[in-house]
Amino acid sequence: LGTTSLGQSVAIQLTEAIPNSMQVGLVAATIGTVFGALIGLTSGYFGGRTDAALRVLIDVFLAIPSLLFLILIASLLKGVSVTTMALIIGLFAWSWPARAVRAQALSLKERPFVRIARLSGMSGIEIVIRELLPHMLTWLGANFLNAFIAAILAESGLSILGLGPQRDMTLGMMIYWSLSYGAILQNLWWWWLTPVITLMV
Repeated sequence: LGTTSLGQSVAIQLTEAIPNSMQVGLVAATIGTVFGALIGLTSGYFGGRTDAALRVLIDVFLAIPSLLFLILIASLLKGVSVTTMALIIGLFAWSWPARAVRAQALSLKERPFVRIARLSGMSGIEIVIRELLPHMLTWLGANFLNAFIAAILAESGLSILGLGPQRDMTLGMMIYWSLSYGAILQNLWWWWLTPVITLMV
């Protein structure tokens, strides 16, 4: 894959960048999916004041332009690590799954098997975990994959703006460094095209 203008191997950079970018995706998607599922199920099943309070929280996070806040937080935390970047992205990844899971929980809690579970003496938490959650696993798996991809792209976008993990190599930081050292002007197309194609794949 050639070298950078500094003589560094693009292939070796790529072998470091892919695992780091995947770590960002895995951590952020796990946080978003797990917290989204817990908040959505709790809000939908228990209803009342719990639902009202959690619904307001969900709506606030949905109304916030997450990219602007990600830029603000990343710019305040200079020299972020890969893990910190993943946690920052994960903070804004739970609201959409929470809303979708809440809607499903509102429907599921009216089903006969939930009424039977209540009559058999199961507590609310037990019903949520043992009865409602298994019905949501397929959807949560699909959401996890979407959140994984979105987190990698969010990290890449922040890194291209110069707000990524400066001490670690990610796909976004590969693009950032190639742009910073004028790879396009010098026609070093393999330097910037390699991480772009990898992101597309």
